[in-house]
Amino acid sequence: MTDTIIKVEHLAKKFGSFEAVRDVSFTVNRGDVFGFLGPNGAGKSTTIRCMLSLIKNDFGKIEMFGKTYDKNRSEILANIGSIIEKPDFYKYLSAEKNLEIFARISGANVSKKEIQEMLDFVGLSGRGKDKIGGFSHGMKQRLGIAQTLLHQPDLIILDEPTTGLDPQGIVEIRNLILRLKTEQNKTVLLSSHQLSEIELIANRMVIINKGKTIVEGEVKDLLNAQEIVVKLEVDRMNDACELLSKAFEIKEFNRLNDTEFEINLEKQSVPKVNEILVQNGIQVHSIEPKRKLEDFFMKIIQS
Repeated sequence: MTDTIIKVEHLAKKFGSFEAVRDVSFTVNRGDVFGFLGPNGAGKSTTIRCMLSLIKNDFGKIEMFGKTYDKNRSEILANIGSIIEKPDFYKYLSAEKNLEIFARISGANVSKKEIQEMLDFVGLSGRGKDKIGGFSHGMKQRLGIAQTLLHQPDLIILDEPTTGLDPQGIVEIRNLILRLKTEQNKTVLLSSHQLSEIELIANRMVIINKGKTIVEGEVKDLLNAQEIVVKLEVDRMNDACELLSKAFEIKEFNRLNDTEFEINLEKQSVPKVNEILVQNGIQVHSIEPKRKLEDFFMKIIQS
């Protein structure tokens, strides 16, 4: 069985004269939680629709599980579970009945016990008999993930699964995605605007902009290679800035208030910053890296 789950090469798709996707390439490996990032209009949803054969690309190559759609469409789709934009259900029916219907549509032979186990897995234990009309947005998203598991696919594709959720709902979906990998051994492609969430759960990612791939790689390598923004809170700001200016040749200090400021710094220099300040009698109340992926993302798409 191949370790390459998705391989997209030089994908392009036009709608009339509009180039939705111009040149997108990336690879997803077995076991990845793969972040698929880009601003609105970058071409993410069009790319995903091409990957699911919902629309046909004009140029480029798509391989899923080492196979192409021209001769293997049914076999490929049988091994993929997906939520595009938001899951839709029959709101006057119960969660259990909805999953039973979708199981029959997909051709999956799923028992009532297995449906209950899926509901338990996504945190909907005890709600199987309840009608969907009374479910919150977050509950519907979790039920959507249960739906993707009905036919036991190896690959789960989620398009903006945390859109419209409150902070608690975002955390619940984040933990559920991690459990898909660790407990269900799924490969997950996650398209999202929640950059901090991608940083917390993805091991690899691609950033696309204006229909083109900008950068792809391991999340930790891409972020570690970049200068980070560090926020410090100290008791003697002027002295602290003077010391750090001399030690690291820092010319710009973003002073937030009387005790807090930000500097651009290489990650490996952070321990030395703390050491220098403490040795010179300056009380360091906190050292906090900013949201690194968001800074990296903005730098990439603006370059």
